Amino acid sequence: MFYDGIGDDSVENYSKKDKITVITGTVGVDAHVIGTKIITRILQDEGFNAVGLGAQTPVEEFVKVAQETAADAVFMSSLYGMAEMDVQGIRAKFTEAGLGGILLYIGGILGVMKHDWREDEEKFKKIGFDRVYPPETDVRLAIEDLKKDLAFKAKMAAP
Repeated sequence: MFYDGIGDDSVENYSKKDKITVITGTVGVDAHVIGTKIITRILQDEGFNAVGLGAQTPVEEFVKVAQETAADAVFMSSLYGMAEMDVQGIRAKFTEAGLGGILLYIGGILGVMKHDWREDEEKFKKIGFDRVYPPETDVRLAIEDLKKDLAFKAKMAAP
């Protein structure tokens, strides 16, 4: 579920928690950690409770930490081109853990060889991600999307 442009309410109007919690990390066996450190820092600067898991993080660790922190969203990155293998069944794993409604975002170099980015986007959305970002996307765009998605999700859950 993601924001479809209805209204322009901020996430602060809908949040019942003191802070929105976002888990960040580099998924699978990818060791490229600089991007997730930047994302974590910017999220913190924006007032989010950002929990950085670092590099080479298995999906199961994302799920475990999301449970422990009652996370609202997960931002994953991958730059080595093999993320598809690392994230198979990800939505089911979160659902089995009672976190089926968590927002899942991924970005980076998600496939190898030259190809159409839209294919990656479609593929990763089918896997269960709410948002998929190409390499070199400004992290502030993803954070704005997160704010909109959280506001929309909360609005849909309101009585």
